[in-house]
Amino acid sequence: MGSDSLKNPLLLGDEVEPAYVKNPSLLKSSLKWGLKLVIWVIFIAWVALIFLYPCEIGSKLIEKIIHSTKESVFGLSGSLFLVFSAPIVVIAILAVVHLIISGEEVFEKKSLKKPGFRLWTFPVLVDGPFGVVSAAELIGIILFVVFVIWAMYAYTLRNLNHLVESDVPAADKGQRLLELTGLRLGMLGLLCLIFLFLPISRGSLLLRLIDIPFEHATRYHVWLGHLTMMIFTLHGLFYVIAWAIKGTLVQELLQWKRVGIANLPGVISLLAGLCMWVTSLHPVRKDYFELFFYTHQLYVVFVVFLALHVGDFVFSIVAGAIFIFMLDRFLRFCQSRTTVDVLSAKCLPCGTVELVLSKPQSLRYNALSFIFLQVRELSWLQWHPFSVSSSPLDGNHHLAILIKVLGKWTGSLRDSILRMSETEPSKVTKTTITASVEGPYGHESPYHLMYENLILVAGGIGISPFLAVLSDILHRVNDGKPCLPRRIMVVWAVKKSDELPLLSTVDMESICPFFSDKLSLEINIYVTRESEPSLEEGKVHVASNSSCPFSGHSMSPLVGTGNNVWSGLYFIISTVGFIVLMALLRIFYINPYDVSTWWYLGLLFIICMVASVVIFGGGVIGLWHLWEKRVSAKVGEEDNDRTKVETVADKYSSQKNLESSTIIQYGTRPDFKEIFSTTSRKWGNVDVGVIVCGPPTLQSSVAKEIRSHNIRRQRHDTIFHFNSHSFDL
Repeated sequence: MGSDSLKNPLLLGDEVEPAYVKNPSLLKSSLKWGLKLVIWVIFIAWVALIFLYPCEIGSKLIEKIIHSTKESVFGLSGSLFLVFSAPIVVIAILAVVHLIISGEEVFEKKSLKKPGFRLWTFPVLVDGPFGVVSAAELIGIILFVVFVIWAMYAYTLRNLNHLVESDVPAADKGQRLLELTGLRLGMLGLLCLIFLFLPISRGSLLLRLIDIPFEHATRYHVWLGHLTMMIFTLHGLFYVIAWAIKGTLVQELLQWKRVGIANLPGVISLLAGLCMWVTSLHPVRKDYFELFFYTHQLYVVFVVFLALHVGDFVFSIVAGAIFIFMLDRFLRFCQSRTTVDVLSAKCLPCGTVELVLSKPQSLRYNALSFIFLQVRELSWLQWHPFSVSSSPLDGNHHLAILIKVLGKWTGSLRDSILRMSETEPSKVTKTTITASVEGPYGHESPYHLMYENLILVAGGIGISPFLAVLSDILHRVNDGKPCLPRRIMVVWAVKKSDELPLLSTVDMESICPFFSDKLSLEINIYVTRESEPSLEEGKVHVASNSSCPFSGHSMSPLVGTGNNVWSGLYFIISTVGFIVLMALLRIFYINPYDVSTWWYLGLLFIICMVASVVIFGGGVIGLWHLWEKRVSAKVGEEDNDRTKVETVADKYSSQKNLESSTIIQYGTRPDFKEIFSTTSRKWGNVDVGVIVCGPPTLQSSVAKEIRSHNIRRQRHDTIFHFNSHSFDL
C-alpha cells in the first residue's frame, strides 16, 4: 500500500462514503440546532437565577416570579419548583427529543478540522487532590468556588444589614448572627444539592445529551459531595453554637415543629449525611469499600428526613434533580432484577476470568462501555463495574468481559468456575452462576472512532476495553463502515508475561484479513517484573472452561443507551404523573382539609414523587418489556450466533502470531516522554487521541507528559488529546 493511502481517513474513502456517510437533511440539522439553542438559553437562565439568588437583586426577582405564580393550585411549592427544578426537568425532556432526532448516527460528514487544542482533552492539573483535571473541568471547579465565595459574601452583607435594621438587643446580636449564618449556609447547601444528584444518574438523559459517561460524572459527584457536606456541616455547627450560647441546645435539637423548620429531622438527615461523607473519604473507600457502599444507601434517610426538616416548598428547590435520580434508580432496579445467561465462563492461567453474557439484539453499546455485574451465589448486595471486552460488531447476542482476580469477590468467582469445569455437565444446575447486569453505560458516541490517530495506553487488565476497540475498528475497516482511525499504537504495561495471551483474544486476521494493508498497527508491550522472556513463552496455556445452562434470559435493554423513544416516554409520563398526583392531592386533600404541617407536607411531596415513578413509570416499563419481548420473538434467537460465541471463547487455544507488529521489552517501564516525542516526529502535525485505562499513577504519568508536550510543542508537532477510561470509585 502506498504512502498516499494513509493520508486520507477511511471515512472519506470512496468505498465508505456512498453507503454509510450521508449529509444530514436541512430539517434534521435545523431541529437539532434549534433544540440546542433552546436548551442553552434555559440552562444559562437557570444558572444565572441560582447565581443571583443570594443577593438582593436575585432574591427580589425570584420573589416576583413566586408572587405571580403562587395562586396556582400548587401554591408556594409549585412556584419554587418552577424556578429551581422545572428548568432541569424541561432540559431533560428536550434531551429526549434531541436523542430521538439524532438516532444512532455515528458520523456526520463535515470538513476536516485543523489540529487544535480542546478544553475537555487538555490536562491542566495532574498531581493535585482532584486527580487528572482537564481545562474544562478546571473552569467548572473555579466557577463553583467563585459561586460559593460570592454567595457567602452576599449572604453576609444581607445578614449584617438585617442586624442593623432589626431591633435585636446588642447582647443577642452575636447569637443572632450565628443563626442567620447557619440559615444562609443551609440555603447554599440546598443550591449545591441541586447539582449533587445529577452526575450519579447512570443512565440519565442529561448525561447522554452532553455525552459524559458515568465513570467521569462520578468524579463530579465526589467533588460536589465534599463541598455540599462541608456546607451542611457548617450549617448545623453554627446553629449548635448559637443554641449552646443561648442555653437551649438539647431542647432545640429535639424540637419537631408543626409549622416551621423541624429540627430533629434535620439532625437525623445531617447524621446520615456525615456517615456517608466520612466513609466516602479515599482511605476508607479504598480499604473498606463495602463499608462505603453500604453506608451510602443512607441517602434514602438523608433525602426523606431533609424533606421532613424543611417542608414541601423548600424541598421543591432540589426536587427536580432528586426526581431525575429516582427515575434512573427505579429503572436500574427493574433491569437488575432480571437474571442473565452466562454463555461461557473461562479461567485463564494468568489469573483472569472471561464471562460471555447473553444480550438481546436491540441492546446498544459501544466498545468503550462498561457494565455493573452481580453474581448472586457470591453476594446479593455487591455490584462490580467491568469494562466490556467485546465489540458490538462481534455478534448480535453476546457481550464479553474480562475480570482480573484481585480480591475476595473475584477470587470466589474464579473458584466457582473452576469447580464447574470439574463437574460433569449433566450435574451442573441452573443456580451455578446467577448473573444480573446493570448497563451498559458509556459515551453516547464512540469517541474512539473520531480520531484518525490513536494511542491506547493500558496497565494490566486495562487492556480489556482496548481489545473491544481493536475488534470494533477491524470490523468496521473490513465491513466498510465509518471509521476514522488509520494509525493505532498500543502501549501495554504488564507485571508478568503470563498476561500476554490476553492480546490474542482479538483474532485480527480472522476479523479483517490482511488488516496490515489497511491499517497501521503498532503494539509495544512492557513486562515490568521480568528481566527476560519466560521459558514457557510461546507455549499454549489451556484455560479451564465451563459451560452454563441456558434459560433464555438476556440482558435487559432498559438503561444505558436503551431505546430513546421508550426512555423518553418513561421520563415524560412519570413527570406528568407526578404533576397530576400533586394537583389531585392539593385539590382533594391539602386545600379542603387545610393541611399546613410543614413536615407532613414534605412527606406527602416525597410520597407523590415515589408513587409517580412506581405507578406511571412502572406502567411504561411494563409496556416496554412486552414490546421488547415481541421484538425479540420476531428476530428470534439464532443458534448459529451462540455457536459463534462458543468459538470466540475458544480462541485462547489458537493464538495468532503478532510478531510483525508487536515489540516486547522486559524489565522496563514505558518512557512516555520518549514515546510521545518519537510519535510526534513520526506522525507530524495531527490530532492524536490518547486513551488511558489503568491505575491512577499511570493516568498521571501519561497526562503529565501530554501536558508538557502540548505546552512546548512547535507548529509542526503532534497535538495529543488525553482521555481517561479508568473507573475508580
